[in-house]
Amino acid sequence: STGQRARPVPIVTPRGELSGLLSASFPKARLNHMALDRRSRDMLEQVLLEYRQRAMLREHGLRPLRKLLFAGPPGTGKTMSAEVLAGELGLPLFTIQFDGLITKYLGETAAKLRLIFDAVRDTVAVYLFDEFDAIGSDRTTPNELGEIRRVLNSFLQFLEQDDSESLIVAATNNPQLLDRALFRRFDSVVEYELPSREVLDQILRSSLALLDTSKVDWPVVLDQVAGFSHAEAVRACEQAAKNVILDGRGAVTTADLEVAIHARISATRTDGRRVK
Repeated sequence: STGQRARPVPIVTPRGELSGLLSASFPKARLNHMALDRRSRDMLEQVLLEYRQRAMLREHGLRPLRKLLFAGPPGTGKTMSAEVLAGELGLPLFTIQFDGLITKYLGETAAKLRLIFDAVRDTVAVYLFDEFDAIGSDRTTPNELGEIRRVLNSFLQFLEQDDSESLIVAATNNPQLLDRALFRRFDSVVEYELPSREVLDQILRSSLALLDTSKVDWPVVLDQVAGFSHAEAVRACEQAAKNVILDGRGAVTTADLEVAIHARISATRTDGRRVK
């Protein structure tokens, strides 16, 4: 609604000390735009339902799911899920880059975190703490910087104290590195996996929906994208589509997709290994 979008205006272009910590956007993404496994989709649907009905829940002394940890390999839909939550709820999305926060403000990070959590309280939005493993690493790890330990403790305190209307999402590619204490502070942990063959089929068909795909041998193509992340599959389809359009054709073929898929595999090889 207009009222919902009016409140965030003061920090849509973050000023002062918040500049460099937050980037703002107003996503239009919707849940039906995503190809997800059933478990992840069910959890997002539950979060949306509880947030929309939060007043009813609170009348009964219950709290909606608001503090979420998204964990899984790169390219599996964590960031897009945060965009979907914002898009579905008509809220802005503020993204916090934790690695930049620590390196830029070493020694002052707890104060910067307080500023961010003040914004969480004052401006209703979805707040995405991306690359969260930059500070969330196990506090017992040898040779860990004392500063990062203090930052993590500050984050946990702020997270526990927060009772705002905002949604807080932390995303990590490396859940195995996270301090186990973190998992207890979040209302829910959503685990993302590389897409199944069925989900990859949905991704490919959806990405090429505007082109004629009647000449595509889907089983052959699906064999070749086995192990791809959501992002890799979408990029391969986009490249195939661009090649077809620039070639003046309206139909994409199996060969077109094979060329794009092999180019994608070549682009993501390091020392002979696929990088997800």
